[in-house]
Order: sequence, then structure tokens, then C-alpha cells
Amino acid sequence: MMMLALAMLAFLGFHVVLSHPALRPRFVSALGEQAFSGVYSVLVGASLAATIWAYAHAPYAPLWDLGWLRRWIVVVTMIPACLLLVAGLTQKNPTMVMASIEPAGGDPAPGVLKITRHPLMWSFGLWGLGHLAANGHAAAVILFGGIAWLALAGTRRIEAKRAAKDPDGFARLAAASSNAPFAAILGGRQSLAKAVTEIGAIRIGTGLLLYALLVLAHPWIAGRAVG
Repeated sequence: MMMLALAMLAFLGFHVVLSHPALRPRFVSALGEQAFSGVYSVLVGASLAATIWAYAHAPYAPLWDLGWLRRWIVVVTMIPACLLLVAGLTQKNPTMVMASIEPAGGDPAPGVLKITRHPLMWSFGLWGLGHLAANGHAAAVILFGGIAWLALAGTRRIEAKRAAKDPDGFARLAAASSNAPFAAILGGRQSLAKAVTEIGAIRIGTGLLLYALLVLAHPWIAGRAVG
């Protein structure tokens, strides 16, 4: 369990420190952009691999058991997580690295951004929270809780960076979207029907297919079937 905690701490630490706006430029200046990206990928990848290995070998320390609700929690969280992942990866997303916000006069929040301006982060966040609730043991708190925290806290860090870099553009994006999924729609600033139309049947179908494949592959990925 200690190995798992240290590995997750390293994984979170590399993310936070190496992407910190006051530190990242210094690392890039010293190493160069390409070398920094390589070092970043190796450190994050190695710490994630160590976290997964430690999780697989951690002792089972139960904290709660939701019984039959576990299956439904996974369904409720993983279907939107898969849809957000597919949509977030297949359309322009101004909150991703090296991306820019649509100039004035264009739609700053097309497609899935009408639901949330951080589809990828919320995809990982929902995955982490759903698996945390469904598993209910100490190792799951460290692994799934840590990844969920990194993803959802990361939305705030991304927004702070975008607002500092392009305050006018981010103001347009914030006015047309929301961080929390569906908040802009519930607040009357966006239309669910328009969001679904712009996301399109192909992305929705691909997201559902991804969900089905993950359910089928779960015994090989996690060692047991869903639920």
C-alpha cells in the first residue's frame, strides 16, 4: 500500500510540477521543447505504470460495499465518460494543449463543448469517481481517487492558464459553456438538442461502441467482469 501511495504521489507530482506555469518555461529553456516533452512523457508514464503495478499487488482493505448499486454506478458514469472521450478527441477543443479559442464572431463552444468545455478531463474524472464508488477499498481510493482529483482539479488549472493567455477569448468560451457538465444547458445558455446535433450520430455511436468493448474486455483488463 505504501508503494501505491508513493507511486501515485509521484504521478500527481510530475503532472503538477512539470506543467506549473512558473516552472515549465524554465524546464523548456534548459532542455528544449522536444527533450522536455520526452522527459515529461517518460516520468509520467513510468510513474503511472508503477501505480498500476502497485495497485495490482496492494492488499485488499475494504471501506464500503454498495452491493447491487455497483453495476449501476459503473453504467451511469462510464457511458457519458466514453461519449465525452470520443467527442473530446474528435473535434476542436480550445482547452487542449496548443489549441486556440475561436475568434470573435465564431462559435466558441461547438459540439460537446456545449455540454462541458473539458470533455476529456470530465471523462477521466467520471471514470475515476465511478470506479472509486464501485470498488470501495483503500487501494481504489488512492488509484481512482487520485486520477479523478488530477482530472477535475486540472480543469481549474487549465482555465486559469487560458484566462491569463487569452482573457477575451476565454470570456467568450466561459459565457457559452460550463466546466461542470450540462450546467450551461440547465442555465439556459446552451441547447441540449443543438449539442447532440453537432456531436453527431457517428461520435455517439462510436462512444457507445467503446463502452461495449470496454465491458467485454473488462475481465482481461481488470481481472473480473463489470459488477
